[in-house]
Amino acid sequence: MKILLTGAGGFVGHHTLAHLLKTTDWDIVATDSFKHFGISARIRAVFEELPDEASRVKVVTHDLATPIDSITAKEFGNPDVIINMASESHVDRSISDPRPFVENNIALALTLFEYARTIPNLMTFIQIGTDEVYGPAPEGINHPEWSPQVPSNPYSASKSAQEAIAISYWRTFNIPLILTNTMNIIGERQDVEKFVPLIIRSLQQGIAVPVHAIEKEGHWKSGSRFYLHARNQADALRFLITHFTGAPHKYIDGLERPRRFNIRGESEVSNDEMVSLIAKFLDISKSKNEIVKFINVEGTRPGHDLRYALNGDKLLNLGWTPPVAFEKSLERTVNWTVKNPIWISL
Repeated sequence: MKILLTGAGGFVGHHTLAHLLKTTDWDIVATDSFKHFGISARIRAVFEELPDEASRVKVVTHDLATPIDSITAKEFGNPDVIINMASESHVDRSISDPRPFVENNIALALTLFEYARTIPNLMTFIQIGTDEVYGPAPEGINHPEWSPQVPSNPYSASKSAQEAIAISYWRTFNIPLILTNTMNIIGERQDVEKFVPLIIRSLQQGIAVPVHAIEKEGHWKSGSRFYLHARNQADALRFLITHFTGAPHKYIDGLERPRRFNIRGESEVSNDEMVSLIAKFLDISKSKNEIVKFINVEGTRPGHDLRYALNGDKLLNLGWTPPVAFEKSLERTVNWTVKNPIWISL
């Protein structure tokens, strides 16, 4: 099996690269533009962790917002599976400067689906999506697959647009498509703009962590998420590829719509509770009032969804289970980051 993995220098991408090398015998073409938040040091870290598997990886640098030229196409070869993780992914940057953010995400999706049309016998194209395309989840509602999409900000809108492009190419050009939607991913070597490394750095510096919330009758209620370690996400992708090898994916196979799966962690955690958990792992015994600074989300952060929630039963009922429990994976992430402070000093 030959895999084309895009965004391989990104946080989730390099964890996926490592997990596939550890758990399969597949050959992997790892591509990244290294223009945005892809970092070559992440791929080097994978090779240091798995030196005997590095020969199965070919790293190709290319900006997927531009067409794939004939030479790069030959370097990619004819993959059996494409996993598209490449995307700009930070909500705040999508709000402060939407045009290049949205244009990049849409352009790279077009590039990849146009490229996919040229590949003979492509088995599967996995388009990685986010829970945020569905917009906020009311209390008690966990969005199932194919819920209506109501994106709240330019980032989630660009990811919804990628899915629309993907479905159109599935329908018009018979691209063998699987869509996934994933919730907040954590793990080692994550960009410090993300919530977990931001918490770690702030607490180590003695700074209260800003947590968006709403105030009701003098009490703060923060948002909540289902958190998932990047290796768990990667394992779910491996499971889907293996489970559906040889299964019909194309419109002409008689499917009413593409296969879609939510990938999420096992338990919901409020954002202030996440700060407290990380403080515990850092052995910080301050009160919540000392480590959390609640910020009223109303009027301070446009496009912010207080609660995200997906229903993950479909994938679990298929037979997949997350390899590592949430708290164990969070503790491992915190401990690793403390030992490798360069990743939160950037």
